[in-house]
Amino acid sequence: MKVAVVILNWNGEQMLRDFLPSVVAHSVLPESLGEAVVYVADNGSTDHSLRLLADSFSSVRTIAFSQNYGFADGYNKAFEPIDAEYAILLNSDVEVTPGWLHPLVQYMDAHPQVAACQPKLMAYHQKDAFEYAGAMGGFIDCYGYPYCRGRIFDTVEKDHGQYDADVPLLWATGACLMVRLAVYKEVGGLDGRFFAHMEEIDLCWRLRCRGYEVRSVASSVVYHVGGATLNAGHPRKTFLNFRNNLLMLYKNLPAGKLRSVLFVRALLDYVAAAMFMLKGEWGSAKAVFRARREYRKLKREFRASREENLRKAVTMDVAERTPFSILWKYHVCGCKTFDKL
Repeated sequence: MKVAVVILNWNGEQMLRDFLPSVVAHSVLPESLGEAVVYVADNGSTDHSLRLLADSFSSVRTIAFSQNYGFADGYNKAFEPIDAEYAILLNSDVEVTPGWLHPLVQYMDAHPQVAACQPKLMAYHQKDAFEYAGAMGGFIDCYGYPYCRGRIFDTVEKDHGQYDADVPLLWATGACLMVRLAVYKEVGGLDGRFFAHMEEIDLCWRLRCRGYEVRSVASSVVYHVGGATLNAGHPRKTFLNFRNNLLMLYKNLPAGKLRSVLFVRALLDYVAAAMFMLKGEWGSAKAVFRARREYRKLKREFRASREENLRKAVTMDVAERTPFSILWKYHVCGCKTFDKL
């Protein structure tokens, strides 16, 4: 098998009804490129997702779990029985377009040093604009804040082809992420302890440190709803984002920068909590404090992962971890779009 397109589903019956038909219809490769197979890995759904798959999508291969393993371990477990050159992690709320697979496969075939790539991620409800979750590929700043070509914080750009150039990235979006499956397994896959959020950035950072490249492919286009599981302001999402970001920094930062970066991040996190309080978002403010407590509690469990990353790294100073603060650039310098950075 050339490509396994794997959708991880949890109580997403309606999303499957809405978006799986486009995936089935358009995930076909010419014989010269190889076979593509669509899978749905069900994370212990309690709705009628499995019945829908059995009744209406006979060509889709189903992997059923008895419980919800989260995004990260759900994909790790889904990939265990799959034998393919490439795997695509595809959110259930993504509409793909005709021919979307071809450019991704052709690009990966032509660039063996690239271990992961993504298509152009556009907004389903505003199809001329990038989508928040990944746009045209991502970077992180010196303090670990992620941003994308086409989206910085809440400023999302319209697409005018301004980011179509092929450039190195630090991370590709987990909403639609193509990986070399053997490399994915070689580096340990997604970190299941994250459960959800930041896990694809952590994976791609690991890939970059071990000498692989991450890219975006502008000629492949998909449309993402976004926020289908948790909306942006949900305290649970705030908790996971803050906690996992700290764990990711601990796992991947070079030794000489770890202490100083985490010191500044502590200050910035408390500022973020104060801002949530000022806006009356008490659940999110509490989530920040809880995330920091959980990080301190879990850090020891991640020590072995950090040591492994340091030991296996070709380089720890990847260029796509940019030297400036995106907070400063955005809020003080007024750089609201990627091209102004």
